[in-house]
Amino acid sequence: MVDASIFSNDKDRLIIPPLSTFYDKLAQPMAWTIFRLAVGGMLVIEGWPKIMAPFAQVGFVEKLGFYPGWLWSPTLAVMQVFGGLLIALGLFTRPAALANGVMLAITLYFHMANPYGDAFLTQAGIDALKAGSEFFTPQAVARLADGGHTFLHQVQSKAELASLFWTGGAFLFAAFGGGYLSLDRLLFRKQF
Repeated sequence: MVDASIFSNDKDRLIIPPLSTFYDKLAQPMAWTIFRLAVGGMLVIEGWPKIMAPFAQVGFVEKLGFYPGWLWSPTLAVMQVFGGLLIALGLFTRPAALANGVMLAITLYFHMANPYGDAFLTQAGIDALKAGSEFFTPQAVARLADGGHTFLHQVQSKAELASLFWTGGAFLFAAFGGGYLSLDRLLFRKQF
């Protein structure tokens, strides 16, 4: 059994007991709400292009083994945008967060199982880059001087870390609900 008192601000358990009210009334409600808005908001931002082109992810979802892609691609878009809105608002938080947490865990798996690769350019491309061309900005020359190896590894790392962060955030809300300042609590007087 887990000790649920980790969220307790009982004065006897605090090093600085007078902060108990501050934690209960301000710090925890605001932190929970801000993080819920961030997780939900990022899902909406990431899902919006998918809503605008609902069948653009057909190949991606089929590569993950979800058939038929024409069904799962728009489902993914709807889940991200509307699930993200629900999480941000704190309405039906747990089911929306659970659905998105599972989707994000699959995304994390995909990023780890399908790395971007080692280079953008072949040796001939690197030689052309070094020879100089009006097609490349100075920033591109600097970033692709090794064929894009370093850049791709940075992109891969950021994709994995972002997926891990958002997956954890979604599962946190699936486990604990919308928190103090949520529509679940306001409308239902309970956590969903």
